[in-house]
Amino acid sequence: MLLYLTKYLAQFESGFNVFNYLTMRAILGALTALIISFIVGPRMIRRLSVNQLGQPVRKDGPKTHLLKAGTPTMGGTLILTAITVSTVLWADLENTYIWIVLFVTLSFGVIGYVDDYKKLVLQNPAGISAKQKLFWQSSAALVAAIALYVTATDEVQTSLLIPYFKDLAIPLGMFQIVVTYFFIVGFSNAVNLTDGLDGLAIMPTVLIGGALGLFAYVTGHANFSEYLGIPYVAGTGEVMVFCAAMAGAGLGFLWFNTYPAQVFMGDIGALSLGASLGVVAVVVRQEIVLVIMGGVFVVETLSVIIQVVSFKLTGKRVFRMAPLHHHFELKGWAEPKVIVRFWIITVILVLIGLASLKIR
Repeated sequence: MLLYLTKYLAQFESGFNVFNYLTMRAILGALTALIISFIVGPRMIRRLSVNQLGQPVRKDGPKTHLLKAGTPTMGGTLILTAITVSTVLWADLENTYIWIVLFVTLSFGVIGYVDDYKKLVLQNPAGISAKQKLFWQSSAALVAAIALYVTATDEVQTSLLIPYFKDLAIPLGMFQIVVTYFFIVGFSNAVNLTDGLDGLAIMPTVLIGGALGLFAYVTGHANFSEYLGIPYVAGTGEVMVFCAAMAGAGLGFLWFNTYPAQVFMGDIGALSLGASLGVVAVVVRQEIVLVIMGGVFVVETLSVIIQVVSFKLTGKRVFRMAPLHHHFELKGWAEPKVIVRFWIITVILVLIGLASLKIR
């Protein structure tokens, strides 16, 4: 929105041309989201506390989690507000990718909101049933997947790129719709499963979102993409503004979510952020790199699957408790130690993913 204003003002004062630069708008997007989080955050937390929208705690979990009971949740509303406002202000709203990414983010946010509302306000512990949740997630993901497929103008946009190998890609054709669907729904639920400790899910999201923003920039820049030997996809650079806004909003939320948390993001935040990472990775053609950088989310999800399958088949549990972060807590690791070590692992994985830009 402000992009059009600055373009108009540039006719009278050339200094406004600086806002035409994507990098500048990405920086301003991150700062805007951060400032919104700092301003709105305390008020939102007070309102959630007054309305007694507190987090329920699993009785079979670590005993230290009993202290978390009643901590305000649905803080993901803060994240979505900051991301949406910042993106609308600084992104090019004529860019199709921006609207697809925002659609996925907000639609999954609505699903999470309804789930949280049923659990916390209507006191329905089940929230949305698993079948209903999957149905609405699938509907939103398929709309985005079909939109990306229909608007594709190059074969590379419907191919699976193999990182660390030059010019190696697997043409998918219409199967790209299926891949997009699984990445959006899969990472949405993966982040949701990981969101069990203070700050555990949000910091990896910030790191991965920032890295995907860099991929968006070079993928949408003809010169950089040619130099790095990665496919050029016109228009993807604008997604960098969204990624920057996500990173800024995430850091702003972490200010209140860091141990001991003043607020939790709830499903409204976790589902939407995971879906955002999934759709952005598809847009910038880095699905496999997302699996690498999001290794913590992937392993957390696998730990749940392994635990359920093992118990159903053998009656025994592989982990003391799933997801994996609870296993380490029950082994005696302090919560901050689990959180920071998972962050460190994510930093390493993000660096490995970024290395794919040069290792080919």
